[in-house]
Amino acid sequence: MKKTLLLSVFILGIFACNKKENTIIPIKDINYDKAESLFNKNNKDSAFYYFNKVVANSKDSLTVATSYNYMSVIQSNAGDYFGAQESLMLSLKFLDGEKEKDIGCLSSNYNELGLNSINLKRYELTIAYCDKALFYYNKAIKYSKGTGFNLIILNNKALAYQKVRKYAQALKIYNEIIPKKSKNQKEYARILSNIAKTKWLQNPAYNAAPDFFKALGIREKENDLWGLNASYAHLTEYYKQTRPDSALVYAGKMYEVAKKINSPDDKIEALQKLIELGPPEQTKQYFETYRKLDDSLQTARNAAKNQFALIRYEAEKTKADNLILQKDNTEKNYQIIKQRILLAFTVLLILAGSVISSIWYKKRKQRLELEAKNTIRENQLKTSKKVHDVVANGLYRVMAEIENQDSLEREHILDKLEVMYEKSRDISYEEPQLSDQNFQEKISELLKSFATETTKVVVYMGNTKELWKKVSTEAKYELEHVLQELMVNMSKHSKANNVAVRFEHKDNYLNVYYADNGIGISEKTQFNNGLTNTGNRMNNINGEIIFDTKAEKGLKIKISFPVS
Repeated sequence: MKKTLLLSVFILGIFACNKKENTIIPIKDINYDKAESLFNKNNKDSAFYYFNKVVANSKDSLTVATSYNYMSVIQSNAGDYFGAQESLMLSLKFLDGEKEKDIGCLSSNYNELGLNSINLKRYELTIAYCDKALFYYNKAIKYSKGTGFNLIILNNKALAYQKVRKYAQALKIYNEIIPKKSKNQKEYARILSNIAKTKWLQNPAYNAAPDFFKALGIREKENDLWGLNASYAHLTEYYKQTRPDSALVYAGKMYEVAKKINSPDDKIEALQKLIELGPPEQTKQYFETYRKLDDSLQTARNAAKNQFALIRYEAEKTKADNLILQKDNTEKNYQIIKQRILLAFTVLLILAGSVISSIWYKKRKQRLELEAKNTIRENQLKTSKKVHDVVANGLYRVMAEIENQDSLEREHILDKLEVMYEKSRDISYEEPQLSDQNFQEKISELLKSFATETTKVVVYMGNTKELWKKVSTEAKYELEHVLQELMVNMSKHSKANNVAVRFEHKDNYLNVYYADNGIGISEKTQFNNGLTNTGNRMNNINGEIIFDTKAEKGLKIKISFPVS
């Protein structure tokens, strides 16, 4: 007896129409309305066709999901359980559990998946398929918002337990859901009959007859043909061993009701019972009727499966053809747009190229003019720097020597002036001309030349020949002029009477420490060109010069630069 078919149709009725429980209200669609109308008129094949048109063309996800749900019910009723399962899985893809409007359809889908899991193993339900069905029923309960719909799902869940002989679990659910007050007589009779059957299956000695007949009486009063069909099936099974004559009577009544409700599965089930219980002279007739009905049912179901597959194939083919046409049109439009864009881009490129070329030419002209001015200015600064370092500081050094010597050596003074003369003539050369011979002595001589009767200059520690071996010619040149500038500045401004200079080579750096006991300099002191040039010179050789402006007395300077 196909109770699952009855439940599936009943569930879908709630699913489609109930405005209070598990409401699903998809967006209106002409094909959807027509399909739903045909479904309600029991014209299932045509309904499937129009629902398939909806899923192929609708843009509303809930409408598509609902249509797939209807299609699954139609397929399940036709015995196409795998096709029904596929439709339900497609329906789930269009739903979101976070959206309130999708919850009703989700619950119905999972309930249908549970029914399909049982139908796939209808005659011998295994534990694995039962577990799968229970999983789907639990999901259906999770998303169900209606009390009435919950009762249906729980009844299906209990039936799954019953079919795998887990009677205690089935009875627990039945006892929880049976109405305390029989407001819904049909529902009360259904659960009462299921409880009686489960208790009898659990304990064959249990007297289930009173509950079976109580449920039967309610169903006769309510004229519930589907319920009567179930009651006659239960009574046939119950009396088959103990009272076969009574069982035969109820099997015959089941067959008559099955013909009224036009349920092929229930007619076949009733005929099987009649063949088993009937007298030999009638068994042959029952069997012949059974064979013809079974053949026609299988033929109809196979035809329905093929028809469903063909409807889907034609819809998919039409959709594919439309997509190909759309693709061709899109490609043609794309080519036209591409050509227009390319033409517009070419024109813009030419215009942009002209503007950019004009701007670039003007910028280049300005840049060349600026570079020329900067070059002239740089050369002027270099020349000024050389005049200051070579001529001015050189003259001051000669003047200091003349001032601090008691007796003048005329030839010695003339030699120095001649050297300065030669240097002033070569002032425009870029590269420094510096001899590496006796640089140690040259530095000592430079520093001590600024010693006077009132100013003592001491060179101690580090100024050795070894110190200067790895120092480049450029570094020596720059350092010589830095020291000369410092000593000139000391002589002019510091009023110092003690000057000390120390050299050291440490961690690939040459360090020069200068200290005097003069008036020092403050943090706010503005350096003149000479002292500013000392920083520039040290930058040229990746070094630095640090003036300690916080010394309590005098001036301390550190000069440091890398050596190879």
